[in-house]
Amino acid sequence: MKFRSFLSVALLSLTTLAPAADHGKYLFFVGTYTDDNGKSTRSKGIYAYRYDAGSGQITPLGLAAETTNPSWIAVHPNGRFLYAVNEIGDYKGPGSGGVSAFAIDRATGKLTFLNEVRSRGADPCYVTVDRTGKWVLVANYTGGSVAVFPVLTDGKLGEASDFVQHTGHGANPERQASPHAHSIDLSPDNRFAFVDDLGLDALVSYKFDAANGKLTPLTTAITRFPDGAGPRHFALHPSGKFAYVIAEMQSTVTTLDADLQTGSFKPVHFISTVPPDYKGHNDAAEVVVHPSGRLLFASNRGHDSFIVFDIDPVNGMLEQHWMIPNPIKTPRGMEIDPTGKLLFVANQDWNNIVTFAIDEKTGAPTPTGKALDVPTPVCMKFVAVD
Repeated sequence: MKFRSFLSVALLSLTTLAPAADHGKYLFFVGTYTDDNGKSTRSKGIYAYRYDAGSGQITPLGLAAETTNPSWIAVHPNGRFLYAVNEIGDYKGPGSGGVSAFAIDRATGKLTFLNEVRSRGADPCYVTVDRTGKWVLVANYTGGSVAVFPVLTDGKLGEASDFVQHTGHGANPERQASPHAHSIDLSPDNRFAFVDDLGLDALVSYKFDAANGKLTPLTTAITRFPDGAGPRHFALHPSGKFAYVIAEMQSTVTTLDADLQTGSFKPVHFISTVPPDYKGHNDAAEVVVHPSGRLLFASNRGHDSFIVFDIDPVNGMLEQHWMIPNPIKTPRGMEIDPTGKLLFVANQDWNNIVTFAIDEKTGAPTPTGKALDVPTPVCMKFVAVD
């Protein structure tokens, strides 16, 4: 496997990467840490920006809502509501974090607080909204559990309609002594939910009942990873034929053959996210597939970089082409704008978000030189407003 920096990019024989032309206007929101491992930060909650896809202009709108540790956020399909985890362990008593609901003012980018409910497990770190907009699903990291919450007609959250506690442990006694549900994603048809559990070295598939907000574990569809891998986040290829899981502890991305009829996966290929001669500590963080389905991006905390892979359109396997070391520091999350033109990278420890232009023909990421001042950023989500 050969590593190259963006300064020595070789042209790829790729078709145009960009999706259909999109010159609309967007808001994007940034989830942050207001308390980073016990240390207060400059952050007060969720921040907002305006993004013009035609001109590329990004305008800061300031603090959208004050809330505690909104490390992961999700937008309702109707674009009117936003949901955030509150990644703490003592909301209304020990052993639970919170999940907050907000109404989006699409003219100003401000968020109006609606309500907050217990997440049913400590340190919720991931939230998603189902395709119907009727349910919010949450992964509780320290609690090692997942929960489902109904979305009421006014956008508020009701109490949990379902809760599933994971059990067991992984091979690493320090980091995998118990389950750690790290993400929860839904299949395109809303029939399945997929949960990466870092503590169990497993991707757990659930049948999702969208009529009643219930999760049923599929015991025959648990995908196992090597001992100590630490699966963190999941990305489905636009074709639905392949999926990718980034393993935090072993710094790998696994290519999976996906069977979306049964909700099951088969690992077919592993590839490292760091150079073979790198000896330092690293925690891989985020995995994102370009809307074209031709590129995959993965971030590294420790090596402080992100890596870009080509995706083979036939078998979904990955081949690395770029390693981007600067201007990166502890890249917690990444997001591609809806047009496929810009990659946004959240530098948690540098308190900013940097952007990279994605070349339409080669896929090469080039720094734009723009840095958005955001304290301890983690997660970014876009909302179309025009």
